[in-house]
Amino acid sequence: MKITPLDIQQMVFRVAFRGYDRQEVNRFLEDIAQTVEALNRDNAVLREKLAFVEQQLAEVKKTEATLSHALVSAQSLADEMKRSAQRDAELVLKEAEVKAAEVLRQARAELADTQRDLTELRKQRLLMIERLRATIRTFERMLEIEEGEAYHPDQAAPDEKLAGDSSH
Repeated sequence: MKITPLDIQQMVFRVAFRGYDRQEVNRFLEDIAQTVEALNRDNAVLREKLAFVEQQLAEVKKTEATLSHALVSAQSLADEMKRSAQRDAELVLKEAEVKAAEVLRQARAELADTQRDLTELRKQRLLMIERLRATIRTFERMLEIEEGEAYHPDQAAPDEKLAGDSSH
């Protein structure tokens, strides 16, 4: 049962023998009515504040949910970007390894070619040295013959001696 300040103000008590002082009771009822009226106003103000705070709380919860969802989405996106970057990095690394292997294979092939060329050049050098040495021996031999003829003009003709040298 809800009692309003008006109910309190309009309350009439029956008069009884040796009862309470009527004016004192009326003043007390008036004080109670004013107090209840003030409490009702405070209660109304507090209810309005409570409704406002509940509305703000609902908005904050809605915003929190939105932010939470956005945060989860951003984290998911960041994770996906991280995985994608990791895959790209692995792909770049594989490509670099393949290219490095190819460069190494080409370098080894070029090294083998260069070594073969070097070996061939060494053989040609040795052959040229032997040919040069043979040519020098031939010229030395010819000089010896010329010198021998110069000191011994009565000996055989150089053509005959040279013909004998070709057998060596």
